[in-house]
Formats: sequence, structure tokens, C-alpha cells
Amino acid sequence: MKQIFVLLVFLIAFQSSSAQLFTKEKVANNPDNIDQKFLSWGYFIGFNQYDFNFDYNEDLKDILVQKSFGFHLGLVGDMRINDYLNLRLEPGVFFTTRNLEYDESYFEGMEYNDSDLLREVKSTYVHIPLLLKVSTKRINNFKPFIIGGISTALNLSSNQDNPNDNSSGEFRMSKNTYFYEIGFGIDMYLLYFKFTPSIRGVFAMNDELIRDVDPNSPWTGNVSKMQTRGVFINFTFQ
Repeated sequence: MKQIFVLLVFLIAFQSSSAQLFTKEKVANNPDNIDQKFLSWGYFIGFNQYDFNFDYNEDLKDILVQKSFGFHLGLVGDMRINDYLNLRLEPGVFFTTRNLEYDESYFEGMEYNDSDLLREVKSTYVHIPLLLKVSTKRINNFKPFIIGGISTALNLSSNQDNPNDNSSGEFRMSKNTYFYEIGFGIDMYLLYFKFTPSIRGVFAMNDELIRDVDPNSPWTGNVSKMQTRGVFINFTFQ
């Protein structure tokens, strides 16, 4: 709810300032009037940064997540409901890498080497969100909006069915993840197409960790829940 409130405040403030900045009428681009079509199509490319949120069974030092920027691309299917509401399907492929750093205290009383303290988690997601886009009134060649919804993702690099676990150097995650998403952006009407930069936060709703065979495993034994969260920066062309 806090994220939704912040986004609504931002949208209201943006609309107010835009109304002052762009009150002078300008030539409206996009002669094909894509916004009036019941169904429209496009594609997107962008960057992502995924993180993990951990809940623990015992109060030990946190598992640190080294984040990096990933890349994604996909398609857009848009269904017009009215001048202010659109239902969107945005299937895409997302590539990302996260490194997990474990503190030495997790291995107290055990033999270990430096490689045991680090786990590289490479993920390739087939990500399918169903989103509701809520727009303001078009201001010349600009239209701000907020967007939110739910999604599912198939992790092609999950290792869920791998019989080896962390004792053999294999970090395992569940194949399927479910998210809720919320973000904002602005439609920019250019001469021949509509260009839309946007930013969106995604938050997993299910536990993604596949536990090791050993219930006292230093890598998974103290984790009660592991959930993905991330930020998408999208550039959409319609």
C-alpha cells in the first residue's frame, strides 16, 4: 500500500506540473491514433536488477546479495477499455545474475573453503505479467500513467530437478514464481510511433528456495523464506 500511495502522489504532482508546462497547444503526433484501437501491439527492451529478500529461522548474519544489471526483451499486447484504462499482456525473457555471500559463522564447526562462502545464481526467466494501465488525460504529446498487476515467471535456470545440492556446489530454486508488480511511466507520442519509458517494481509472493538434503545445511538450513524482488526499466515501442 505504501508503494501505491507514493506512486499516486507522484502521478498527481506530475500531472499538475505538466499542465502548467504544456498548456500551450501543440501539434498532436501519432496520426494513426493508436490509443483508439481496441487491440494494439508493440515490443519492449530494457534493463533489470534482481535482488533477494530473506527471512531467517535464527538471528545470524544476513546473507549478502551482490546485484548486477541484467537485460530483457519482449512483446506487448494492449486492450483498450476506455480513454484511461488499458489491459496489457507483456511476455518477455529476462536474464540476470545474483551472487550470494555467506558469513563464516554459517560454517562454524565445519570444514570449508572460500568457494563455499559464495554462490552464483544465474537466472533466465520467461516472465508473463497481466497488467492494468491507468492513464491521465493526454497533454499534447505526453500521457503519464501508473501500472500494476500480477505475473508468473518460469525460471529456466532453477536447478529444481537437479539431484545435487549445495554440498556439490549447486544452488537450487523453484521453477515457478508468482509476483505482484507496480510502476509508472509516460507515453511520448512521436511522429510515427509511441515511445514509452517506464519503471516497475516486482515482488515475489512465494518462497523460491529448494532446500538441501541436509536440514542443517549452512546454505539453506537457516532460511525460512527466500523471495525475489527487482526493478525493471522498460523502453516500449508501439
